[in-house]
Amino acid sequence: MSELPTRHLGALTVAAQGLGCMGMSHGYGASDDAQSIATLHRALDLGVTLLDTSDFYGAGHNEELLGRALAGRRERAVLATKFGFANRLGEPTAIRGDAAYVRQACDASLRRLGVDHIDLYYQHRVDPDVPIEETVGAMAELVQAGKVRHLGLSEAGAETIRRAHAVHPIAALQSEWSLWTRDLEHEIAPVCRELGIGLVPFSPLGRGFLTGRYTSTDGLPESDVRRTQPRFADGNLEKNLAIVEKLDELAAAKGVTAGQLALAWVQHRGDDVVPIPGTRRQKYLEENLTAATLELTPEELSAIDAAAPADQIAGTRYDEKNLTFVNR
Repeated sequence: MSELPTRHLGALTVAAQGLGCMGMSHGYGASDDAQSIATLHRALDLGVTLLDTSDFYGAGHNEELLGRALAGRRERAVLATKFGFANRLGEPTAIRGDAAYVRQACDASLRRLGVDHIDLYYQHRVDPDVPIEETVGAMAELVQAGKVRHLGLSEAGAETIRRAHAVHPIAALQSEWSLWTRDLEHEIAPVCRELGIGLVPFSPLGRGFLTGRYTSTDGLPESDVRRTQPRFADGNLEKNLAIVEKLDELAAAKGVTAGQLALAWVQHRGDDVVPIPGTRRQKYLEENLTAATLELTPEELSAIDAAAPADQIAGTRYDEKNLTFVNR
């Protein structure tokens, strides 16, 4: 496997592909801590630096898991976590961005992670009832206190990003970006690039759909979040499979998998783009990392674009309620 190149998220330098850790604790059914920790260790051994978690994943379990995995390895990782969901699983959604909560959430994350600082601290979702200036001002105080090194936002809108960056430099915006989720390309990504903010796409494989491994939700655990997402619903899923069929054809011609091709497309969005595909298995980790150095010609990129026209994606990426929390 080729050595991973590095990219910049603002003033932060990381390997060109990171690892999303949510699925090790949350969202995709039961997981195995020992298996997850082995995958985290393998990621570090292969040169991955950016490890992404949140205090929301598994109601804190994911942070605790990373804390255990990084014991004796902390200096090899760029540790990113998020705050903002002030509820536990199964409770009504409550988003908080007030200064008191920012401080409280950070201290709790540091305890669960077992570290003295967080390398990249994101607001998980923007609180519509609290000015972004208050939230980022409190986050900036964490930087001054040495508890946090760099600041980020997740699923924020263009104007919010501008206002936040005016308070303190924002290193990265984490938002969904893949062949079937491209809404940040028109306004949000250009603003980030104007301000020197890096882009961290989550779900760059369409929650696994673009790999071709899922042709139905029948085999998914009852707790799997994909069962609630419109693109996986009956009728929509069958239409979206046409994308995977075309990707499979292009991938076969390239000698790679559909997932590797879709992920390489994201890697080619720019030198300021660091996707964080999630997995809890070493096999898929290694498969994903191959995409970080896979070269695509302009012609190949055009063919991949044509395989997934934005106006032909069936269904929204979230249900109506959760869509209200993004790009605001």
